[in-house]
Amino acid sequence: MKRILLPAFAAIVVAAVAHAAPARDAARLTKMLDDFLAGASVNDVEAHDRFWADDLLYTGSSGRRVGKAEILKEVRSAPPPKPGDPKTTYSAEDVRIQQYGTTAIVAFRLVATTVHGDTTDVAKYLNSGTFLERGGRWQVVCWQATKLPEAEDAK
Repeated sequence: MKRILLPAFAAIVVAAVAHAAPARDAARLTKMLDDFLAGASVNDVEAHDRFWADDLLYTGSSGRRVGKAEILKEVRSAPPPKPGDPKTTYSAEDVRIQQYGTTAIVAFRLVATTVHGDTTDVAKYLNSGTFLERGGRWQVVCWQATKLPEAEDAK
């Protein structure tokens, strides 16, 4: 009887520990995502530098693939906003996190809200990223963005 119960008990303990692990870093990853989106809303170079790993593969909603160096170059070369320019802020909805040890998949609906004078436009994208924890620090190594059709935006 002990031969049956001991392996079963060990399997339950291992499963419980493995299941608890995703919750361990979910709050940390969600905060990291929220902080990044706040920084991206104001073209913060440091926010991009912290978020993206040096070996990043990023596929944008247009199908263009870039790395961290290209993203940082574009952010640095963007002109400062002028008074009256449209302002876009980014937020996340329906955040889902699946963690596998030092790897996590973060999927969410990105909401881009652009205000221009009295007009507000909202665009939504499905985003998913692969995060790796290296030396106690999480960074994104792969990212995919897909623009939702307007009909899907309304749902």
